[in-house]
Amino acid sequence: MKILVTGGAGFIGSAVVRYINRHTDDHIVNVDKLTYAGNLENLAEVSQSDRYAFEHTDICDRLQIERIFTEHQPDAIMHLAAESHVDRSIDAPAAFIETNVIGTYTLLEVARGYWQELPDERKRTFRFHHVSTDEVYGDLPHPADESGAEHHLFTETTAYTPSSPYSASKASADHLVRAWSRTYGLPVLVTNCSNNYGPYHFPEKLIPLTILNALEGRPLPVYGSGDQIRDWLYVEDHAHALYTVLTRGKLGETYNIGGNNEKQNIEVVRAICDLLQELAPPSAGASFQSYRELITFTSDRPGHDRRYAIDASKIEHDLNWQPAETFDTGLRKTVEWFLANLDWCHRAQGNYGRQRLGQSR
Repeated sequence: MKILVTGGAGFIGSAVVRYINRHTDDHIVNVDKLTYAGNLENLAEVSQSDRYAFEHTDICDRLQIERIFTEHQPDAIMHLAAESHVDRSIDAPAAFIETNVIGTYTLLEVARGYWQELPDERKRTFRFHHVSTDEVYGDLPHPADESGAEHHLFTETTAYTPSSPYSASKASADHLVRAWSRTYGLPVLVTNCSNNYGPYHFPEKLIPLTILNALEGRPLPVYGSGDQIRDWLYVEDHAHALYTVLTRGKLGETYNIGGNNEKQNIEVVRAICDLLQELAPPSAGASFQSYRELITFTSDRPGHDRRYAIDASKIEHDLNWQPAETFDTGLRKTVEWFLANLDWCHRAQGNYGRQRLGQSR
């Protein structure tokens, strides 16, 4: 099978490409615009593979996308290309509308025309897998506000109530994908995932930037009181889940993918501090003795959702997928990877300058 992966140089996309290359005999065509968060270093292990091809292309460029479909003749699409940082979407939403909405529309239209012209046998097996986020569902009740809130989870039938420009743009893309399925019969799959973390995470999000700021003795800002709750999913578990859905999922279905790891942001920051205290303690001459001393609380961001939590029972029951990592094992692997790859982090930061601490959704 030949799989066209959009956004394959990004954090989740590169994990998907590496997973496919390691665990299957499939061929991969990686289409990526290489914005600030796209990094071909993430794909060093696959760059020389005869089953891998790279196309430096914007998904909004219809002529180039049509050329890529014609030249490479993919059997399936995994659409991960997206602008994805909430803080950036608040400051500059236009890029999110352009990539996440117009880009998805462009890809759908090219895929539809391509699929309609396929021979019947290939047409029956073609799949368009759209990768989305749990943020489209909006906010869940928080335990601090409502008794029994822990029993509220996002399911595949939860109504969409996006809060930020980012989540609204992803909700729009989800609706377009389902409309192209219903109206034109395009064979689609949709997945909505919780917060990812792990190796190669661009250092503007909560976990990687907390690691780097702590190592440099910089403040570790936390929005509000830090009681916002997220469900954390190790990126390699997510990559496995995405491939499972692509190859075994039922067409037209949506699958929620979560890590079963609800944590408050302040818990995550403290856990990182404690791991660094063990693995890379402050030097004798540092102005602080514990990384926890660097934690500072700042004003909350506008429209900040207080809790996300995924019910992943459908993918577990229907496709026999479960995350392999707990939050503790995944976070330790993540911290160890960043400590061993600080040069990658500094190069990733260098092209875009120092980033403020993003609270990673």
